[in-house]
Amino acid sequence: MLESLYHRDIVDLARASRTRGRLAAPDRSARADNPLCGDRVTMDLALDGGGAIAAIGHLVRGCALCEAAAEAIAETAVGMEPAEIAAARAGARSWLKGEAAAPPWGRLSLFAPVRDVPSRHECVLLPFAAAERALADDGA
Repeated sequence: MLESLYHRDIVDLARASRTRGRLAAPDRSARADNPLCGDRVTMDLALDGGGAIAAIGHLVRGCALCEAAAEAIAETAVGMEPAEIAAARAGARSWLKGEAAAPPWGRLSLFAPVRDVPSRHECVLLPFAAAERALADDGA
């Protein structure tokens, strides 16, 4: 089962995540922790003048699923508004639970094997939580 969760595309995306790093001067930053497994994600966001995401940096201390999810967000969410990130998180949660036929972003289809392992859903969703928290009005 671990081989299906941590397939080559997930491992490659997780490796890319390790090279991203934090932004030098983010407009918003937030951390999310999963106390059950110890994963920790910090997402840094630079915003354009209208409040959309202009750049994303992140630091992940966690499993390959969490690292890969953070990188998928970093690759996909530039140009998006806060409501789009919230909708993507909700859509990803629904898809992982089997309540939706497709993920909100095509890139998230890499996480299809995780759908069968509910204990790993939060590994994928934690970077979304950090990004959404960073986009909250107070950025906390």
